[in-house]
Amino acid sequence: MQDRIVITGMGTVNPLGLNVQESWENVLAGKSGVGPITLFDTSPLQVHIAAEVKGFQPETYMDAKEARRRDRFEQFAIASAKEALADSGLEVTETNAGRIGVIISSAIGGLHSLQEATLTNYKEGPRKVSPFLIPMLMANGGAGMTAIEFGIKGPCFSVASACASGADGIGTALMMLRTGMIDAALAGAAETTITSTGVAAFDRVGAMSRRNDDYSMTPQPFDKNRDGLVMGEGGAVLVLERESDAKARGANILAELAGYGATADAFHVTAPHEKGEGGAAAIRMALKSAGANDEEVGYINAHGTATPLNDQAETRAIKAAFGERAYQIPVSSTKSMTGHMMGATGALELIFCVRAIREGILPPTIHYETPDPECDLDYIPNKAREAKVSLALSNAFGFGGHNAVLAIRKYA
Repeated sequence: MQDRIVITGMGTVNPLGLNVQESWENVLAGKSGVGPITLFDTSPLQVHIAAEVKGFQPETYMDAKEARRRDRFEQFAIASAKEALADSGLEVTETNAGRIGVIISSAIGGLHSLQEATLTNYKEGPRKVSPFLIPMLMANGGAGMTAIEFGIKGPCFSVASACASGADGIGTALMMLRTGMIDAALAGAAETTITSTGVAAFDRVGAMSRRNDDYSMTPQPFDKNRDGLVMGEGGAVLVLERESDAKARGANILAELAGYGATADAFHVTAPHEKGEGGAAAIRMALKSAGANDEEVGYINAHGTATPLNDQAETRAIKAAFGERAYQIPVSSTKSMTGHMMGATGALELIFCVRAIREGILPPTIHYETPDPECDLDYIPNKAREAKVSLALSNAFGFGGHNAVLAIRKYA
């Protein structure tokens, strides 16, 4: 029998908190992380709101000199990994360092550093560009810097699949553990796209909410009056191991990472396939990978961005995958509170799934007021709900038609 792959540690910094427990308490309370952007002057832009990480001090997690040489997304990755390792009790030694993988993804990488360097080059000339720019902007920087920080010498890379990056990276780690390529992994993602360039670019695509003056009810996933996503930032990392190894060292096993599915719509660079066919196929693939059937699924953490097209397509994907039973499965979008953390969002939402099945309580979709006939599932409106769940799914879909689904099983 194949050894199960289990989760033994989790860590995060995100708009709802600087650790897993604080984040979980706030998501259950339906607290919104959205507010006015403070990281830069938004006056030239049409969007002035985002879900920023608040109170983050990188020197708390790493040497101050090194922190200055690392982009904000790399700092988030290291901070999340530090909490995850401490939570797991996994010690990195000379003996095991080469058998631990670091798969920490990012959709875009160091956008803060790239934008600042571009302005510096334009205003002051190329000699003023930082010699640390390349390692600060490269998308694999979160993985590379984390490996350096903790002395981990196994496979180390980032997966870039837009907003599915974190989920795809975790799924890749699952497959590497199943094949015996590694014995443990730090897997997750980090993202910091809240810059003037990032906000302007997503707004120009037509994806952003512009409720600058009254942001108390945005974003509104699955609501008829939804008007777009709110950008978020942060990092989330999980420690994955084979069950036998985790039990041998006396680790506290949080949940089983049971399955992974990934597909492509091959349809449009930004819009999802209107019928949700790719998403449905990824759901079915994840269930097959988990050796699970439809009846076992008790909760879905949706991609749920609050854009008109995404929410309709995802609803159709869930119905295509489950048929009439789709109406019996509770679904929620925690992006209604965290905003859309781009590549990092799937990793954080997996953490929420783990806590949900462990504690028997499901996060809500806040800001839900007006039902949309095209989005007619049970979206756990506004208040958390008690429920016993043995298997949960986490959906992550991205620009380019990427679809990634992870299956989490209650550990017993």
